[in-house]
Amino acid sequence: MSANPLASDLDHVLTHTENLWEDLRGKRLFITGGTGFFGCWLLESFAWASDILGLGAEAVVLTRDLAAFAAKCPHLAAHPAIRFCEGDIRSFAFPAGTFSHVLHGATEASASLNRDAPLAMIDTITQGTRRTLEFARSCGAERFLMTSSGAVYGAQPTDLSHVPEEYVGAPDCARPASAYGEGKRLAELFCAVYAEKYGLTVSIARGFAFVGPYLPLDQHFAVGNFLRDGLRGGPIQIGGDGTPFRSYLYAADLAVWLWTILLRGRAGRAYNVGSETAVTVSRTAQAVAACFAPAPPVRIGRPAVAGAPAERYVPSTARARTELGLEARTSLEDALRRTLEWNRKAGGRAA
Repeated sequence: MSANPLASDLDHVLTHTENLWEDLRGKRLFITGGTGFFGCWLLESFAWASDILGLGAEAVVLTRDLAAFAAKCPHLAAHPAIRFCEGDIRSFAFPAGTFSHVLHGATEASASLNRDAPLAMIDTITQGTRRTLEFARSCGAERFLMTSSGAVYGAQPTDLSHVPEEYVGAPDCARPASAYGEGKRLAELFCAVYAEKYGLTVSIARGFAFVGPYLPLDQHFAVGNFLRDGLRGGPIQIGGDGTPFRSYLYAADLAVWLWTILLRGRAGRAYNVGSETAVTVSRTAQAVAACFAPAPPVRIGRPAVAGAPAERYVPSTARARTELGLEARTSLEDALRRTLEWNRKAGGRAA
């Protein structure tokens, strides 16, 4: 197991979830979105726990392209505790047998799809969630985890430093660019309806911003693009003015949070998932640059508008802290260092 470049991170996950895994002993899990960023971390940690603890559990993973995933993660594709079925999230054939837990992580988080094909974005999120809920009902699942997004809150007011789950803001439904956030809102509503009508135990993880191995380096994730720029020798390019605030939860901590919310989250409860440590995009780029020697230059796309309030996308995680004992245990600097190390060892599989 020491050959796994994520060994120390997976030990971290196991240390902080050690009281959870008995719930999964001998059980069958169904996972959608298992080949994306969230899904890879769920599968890595599930396989690690299965090997070390001898769980005798099985995860069945829905994927659109098994061959592509096997090329990306051959050790997971070949793991004896993980099986795959191919299909579209909106119409997949239900696997036979009973499943105790369903983890629904499949979504289209593509900014280009949201911009160019908002109807496809909405359909993928909503129809996929409805289909997965129907499967959970039909297979007798004990618990259902949906991975949602902080996008359900819409634009965060600039005078609200950390957005809590009780905030009742929403995306602007007159803008097609709100397709992703509105799709997630409707998906959460589906979860509430299935919980009330069919007694399904549902918990929701509203994700914010993350960094870590498997994060794509060529999509709309600013920190991923900064890491890519640094790995190429720079410069690190900021598209905007660098003033927006973000916060980053490290992927190993994310895995701890997701397993905990699945197995200990209150029924019908949504939990913000992220870090409360706010940092500007400019400061993030500088922190990435500091990971290299010599540090590449950071270039800002346009000057900031004097007096304009900075955009924020930063959660309050008080609910997760107080109800579930969850913490962001990894600093941004350490998270960036570990992500770079993995990309170098793994040959940039996330890119």
